[in-house]
Parts: sequence; C-alpha cells; structure tokens
Amino acid sequence: MNNTDYQLILDAQKGDKQAFEELVFKYDRHVLSIARSYRNSEDDAKDIYQEVFMRVYRGLNSFQFKSEFATWLFRITTNVCLTHKSRKRDHESIDKEIMSEEESGKTLAEIIPSDDNVERAASNKDLLSYIRAAMELLPNKQKMVFSLRYLEEYKIKEIAEMMQCTEGAVKSYLFTATHKMRAKLKNIVLEEL
Repeated sequence: MNNTDYQLILDAQKGDKQAFEELVFKYDRHVLSIARSYRNSEDDAKDIYQEVFMRVYRGLNSFQFKSEFATWLFRITTNVCLTHKSRKRDHESIDKEIMSEEESGKTLAEIIPSDDNVERAASNKDLLSYIRAAMELLPNKQKMVFSLRYLEEYKIKEIAEMMQCTEGAVKSYLFTATHKMRAKLKNIVLEEL
C-alpha cells in the first residue's frame, strides 16, 4: 500500500472527513466504472456507487491493512453489485464447468462469434449495446466475472481476490458466461439481420 493511502486511511479512521473525501476522489472512477460495466443502467450504477462508499465509510474503522485498500474497496464494490442485482431477481444456479487457461486469457473480441453474418451486423450496430443486452441475461456472479475480466480487464487472480473466491471458481463462472454470451450474441445479432 502506498504511503498516501495509508495516511489517508489512518486520518479518515480518526474522523478526518477531508481524508475520506480524498480516498473517495482517488477511487470513485474505478468504482463507478465497475458498477456501469455490471449494470446497464446509469441510475443503478449511481445507486451502487453510493452504496459502496456508504459501506466503506461505515466499515473503514474495521479496515486493518491486511490487504490493499483498493482490493478491499473493489471487494465491497463487487458485493454491492451482486446484492443489488439479487434484490431484483432470484439468484440463479451456476454451472460448475472449469475453463481452460487458453480461454480465460482471450480478449472480448476473441470470444464473440465470428461468422460472416455476425461480423456484418456488428459492424452496422453498436457492438457494446449487444454485449450489454446479453450480459443482462447472465446470473449475477457470471455477469460480474465477465464484466471485470472483459470490460474492466482485471486478471483472474485479481477478480478472485475481489470476489473472495478461488481462481478456479472465477474460471468456472467465466467459462460458463463466455459460452452463454456467445450463444446470446449470435442470437441477438442474427435477429437484427
């Protein structure tokens, strides 16, 4: 942890509101970016953002410097995203397939279907809107892992730390989400032809 974060946290734990505001300012774009990539709604992303920093404010005194502040903050962010979604619909079960190392390292462009019709339709439309629409159909944890990996470009290990699960679980969620996204994107794009 860098000295600036360390001192800001200590000061904020002592009640210094300006130190807390500096922490918020330093990390707010990252939190909002994760929330936006997880939810396809600006209002939901702002609600998540607000809830995250309320939890951080309430829980900062219990932060014991056992991890990086950013890891702790992003773990809270992923938890809020997941619980925000689960309030609106029941949590769905997750398939337990294990993803190969090759697939987990692919870019978003490499996982999208590549037949001619899909490429032609995607070039005429905003591909991100297709991706977001397909992501809305994923179960919570799959959606979170997919967005952290492909939209936010976090590594498997970082995602596992944020979500407090094993790298194997992250790979499993990502594997299943990737296959579902391929199927959904192919169907969504072909419907537009």
